[in-house]
Amino acid sequence: MEYALVVRWLVMFAALWAVGLPLSTRLFRRLPGHGAGFTLPVSLVVVTLPVYYVGHLSFGPAALLVGLGVLVAAAALTGLDRSALRDGEIRLASDLDIDRRAVAEAAAVFVVAFLFAVALRALDPAVHAGGGEKFLDFGLLQSLSRATVLPPEDMWFAGEPVRYYYGGHLVSILLAWLTGTEPEFAYNLALAGFFGFLVTAAFELGRSISAAADADGVLGGLLAAFFVGFASNLVTAGRFLILALPEGFRRPLAQSVAERSRYTVSELLAGANEFSYWDASRVIPGTINEFPLFAWLNGDLHAHMMGTPFLLLAAGIAFAYFSTPEDAVWERRRLVGVTALVGGLQVVVDTWSFPSVFGVLFLGMVFAPARPWTLLPGRERLRTVAERTPVTSEVARLVGTTVVVGLAGVLAVVLASPFLLGSVAGGGSTRTIEILAPAERSGFSVLLLVHGAFIGAFALHYARELGARQVAPVVVGLVAVTAVAVVHSFAALALVVPFVVVGWVLLRLRDNPTFDTVLVVAGAGLVTLVEVVFVNEQAGPGRMNTVFKTYMQVWVLWGSAMGPVLARFVRDAADTTDLSLPKIDFHVRAGAIRGVGIAVVALLVASTSVYAGLAVADHTQNPRQETTLDATAFVEWYHPDEDTAITWLDEDVEGTPTILTAPGTEWSATLDDQREYVMYAWRGNPESSLTGVPTVAGWAHEVGYRGPDAYYDRVRDVDAMYVGNESTRARLIESYDVQYVWVGPGERARYGEIATDVPWLTPVHRSGSVVVYEVEEARLP
Repeated sequence: MEYALVVRWLVMFAALWAVGLPLSTRLFRRLPGHGAGFTLPVSLVVVTLPVYYVGHLSFGPAALLVGLGVLVAAAALTGLDRSALRDGEIRLASDLDIDRRAVAEAAAVFVVAFLFAVALRALDPAVHAGGGEKFLDFGLLQSLSRATVLPPEDMWFAGEPVRYYYGGHLVSILLAWLTGTEPEFAYNLALAGFFGFLVTAAFELGRSISAAADADGVLGGLLAAFFVGFASNLVTAGRFLILALPEGFRRPLAQSVAERSRYTVSELLAGANEFSYWDASRVIPGTINEFPLFAWLNGDLHAHMMGTPFLLLAAGIAFAYFSTPEDAVWERRRLVGVTALVGGLQVVVDTWSFPSVFGVLFLGMVFAPARPWTLLPGRERLRTVAERTPVTSEVARLVGTTVVVGLAGVLAVVLASPFLLGSVAGGGSTRTIEILAPAERSGFSVLLLVHGAFIGAFALHYARELGARQVAPVVVGLVAVTAVAVVHSFAALALVVPFVVVGWVLLRLRDNPTFDTVLVVAGAGLVTLVEVVFVNEQAGPGRMNTVFKTYMQVWVLWGSAMGPVLARFVRDAADTTDLSLPKIDFHVRAGAIRGVGIAVVALLVASTSVYAGLAVADHTQNPRQETTLDATAFVEWYHPDEDTAITWLDEDVEGTPTILTAPGTEWSATLDDQREYVMYAWRGNPESSLTGVPTVAGWAHEVGYRGPDAYYDRVRDVDAMYVGNESTRARLIESYDVQYVWVGPGERARYGEIATDVPWLTPVHRSGSVVVYEVEEARLP
């Protein structure tokens, strides 16, 4: 293990935290804890945005210095006493109320989460191609390390800029530069860092909401951190529950679940010795149902994971707005403006969650006590229209929120315009939004397996908020809705939609609405949305990618809400003063209610912990390779005949020259490719994916980025450059500005005998089963 690197990264995080603390303290000054746990995401937004813009002119250490300069300047402006500065004295402003205890608690959570993720990654560090997007993610990291301007050149489509959201990889390479870490080590350390950012942001959000609701803030924060970072769905616990049943019930129940999910009866009845961490992420047929612990166990440095801390940062800002009084107009405007900055970066980090940043802001504004139209010019004239009747007041609230959030969204799009115009616009791939057919919707059993812990906790939360008199009519209505849901194959209508409807009513009619309900409504809205529409695109059949990218957002929003919801269960269970119970057996009933409340929390924690216990134990007892943080060390052990050549390409070849390798697809118009697997396998362009040196036609993912015509035309040209006649080969090699030709096992399996005895090819590297040739442009015919 590279312990010195871990310490170096912890020191770097501590420095970013210390410098960014005045910014987060000012931004979240009305929240308990003053946003201490949001400090690292805040610092990263402030550093990365300037680097991103400057990087379009020149990308490198100088751009990083600009970003660091902006962070230091912003921190100084917000945190230092200006009058003392004029006298040549440096000290913090007297009104900068840093909560040192909150900082210490958040820092402890971050260190634990970071080291936990480091330990997991050290047991399985390899960026192997199977079972995920590690080749894509590491290739993006390597491409950024070689780039001199943004966007970086696409390592799978030489000569063209990357058409993928690379903002999280940009953050990762900046952290690598700050610590002087090579990409092969930075990959896993950045991955652990993002896990720490996420868990700490969840802790901060849960702690703040709990404390604001007079519950135990630390307990609420810890529970939020647990459900976001360490809990799982109910699949694993459900399997063991089935196994615990008598034989007469066990198999029929397993058969029933298998008919409505992606599992077989044998898989459901398998014991702990057959456990695989992979299975719990594949529940709803035709989809991927990830949660953070699975994602970090699997180890992709992927956009849908790296966007989560910034989504929770946006949720924290929405909570700050929610807590700000109406007369603090400029403070509320500032919070909206900061959300636009976060949203602008989020477009580049994870475009899928960009709408959710403003969806959470919308909900925070529409349910906040402050009327949103008061942010707009001409407030007095708007008041005369808005406050005529209760109906006009509600309409004005909705319209005002829409206008303000819309303006913030437009500003974010403008901020992200270099990415949207450069890396998104002009792609040949088509994406359409389509209505989901009833037969493709999720059923009751699979929705409960994936979201059951949340649904149970939030149902109890709503019942508590409604009170005994109001619960009965809601239950009656729910029975009716369930009948409709069964008839129309729309399970979410009964299991999820009521959280939106009842939550909306609670938030608008209660005198003291709480922000945890806002998060419940936000997550329920996303789950409902993917049961109605999906984005039809090349990345996965049907709605697979839509559910995949959306469910991670649902998990972190609902997981953060679980902290304050359950903390209030514990508080209410322990508080007997509000119980309207007969005096004769007051203590018995109070004790029983206290026990029930604590038992509910314990059951939810226990049922969602089974997966973590088995998965972590499996990684610990069966490490995938020698313990290290080197993401590329596996090549030396598993592919020794190609290791030396890849190392040579990575270390000795500078810049981004184009290299010719076999394409990342088995398709060919003229050849019989003998490679057994290409996509998600070792033969899928390891030379470019592990070094960042661009190849002419890499993974067939490029079909989704640029369209089939552009990609398969290149595949034809690559085939011709290997086995065409000499004049055709020379013409195409000059056209694509190829500087190196790679001949290894993959090329021989696709092309057989390759003619390399031509005057314009000179061997420059030989090792194992690989020969690399340099193209002598002057000798091309």
